[in-house]
Amino acid sequence: MSVLEDGPPSDQLLISLRGVTRTYGAGAAQTWALRGIDLDISQGEFVAVMGPSGSGKSTCMNMIGCLDTPDSGTYRFRGVDVGGLDRNQRALLRRHYLGFVFQGYNLLNRTTAQENVELPLIYQGVPAAERRRRASGALHEVGLAGWENHTPGELSGGQMQRVAIARAMVTRPAVLLADEPTGNLDTARSLEIMTLLCDLNSQQEITIVMVTHELEMASYAKRIVHFVDGRVSRDVPTGGSEP
Repeated sequence: MSVLEDGPPSDQLLISLRGVTRTYGAGAAQTWALRGIDLDISQGEFVAVMGPSGSGKSTCMNMIGCLDTPDSGTYRFRGVDVGGLDRNQRALLRRHYLGFVFQGYNLLNRTTAQENVELPLIYQGVPAAERRRRASGALHEVGLAGWENHTPGELSGGQMQRVAIARAMVTRPAVLLADEPTGNLDTARSLEIMTLLCDLNSQQEITIVMVTHELEMASYAKRIVHFVDGRVSRDVPTGGSEP
């Protein structure tokens, strides 16, 4: 993707937010979602973002994922000012550099696990044979070898989230953005997903930014950023839990 080809080496800052603000509504109905956020994330980090409802954590995630734009301040990705990109360039950044995992899985119900994982590769124009090979490999990496032809209705919640993670990873993104990835899972399945995310982070050096309400899940990250009232209230290292 040409807009990022001149970015800095991977050992420098991957994500940098400076003075980022975001409001919704106007006049008496105006709500401040972000009140001047400063946040840096380096290549290979695993960062958990926590805070009460309305604290701004999801808005910040949307900014990083190029799903929203700030009212003021700057967002740089690999040194490139994302605010200077047009809509098509931001879409290309999402498509080639960012992977998304959601609480509700967001799988296509009538298609197989294999077909769900292939979908983002179709958008990238990857040939069919290469799509099949890469999707099968991604499912193998998340522990679902042999489940390629099963539809979401034939999978458990934990398996569906593994398919969603495989779909996010199949494009080999620089950043995995996970929004409450264990929110719909029981404790055992949640721990399995967190172990998988830790493995992806440590073995493949994938940068992970995860929004969660659960401190036990956040403790798997190497760093926890706490949001309160649209501001970063604390930013502390954890060391990460052993899977």
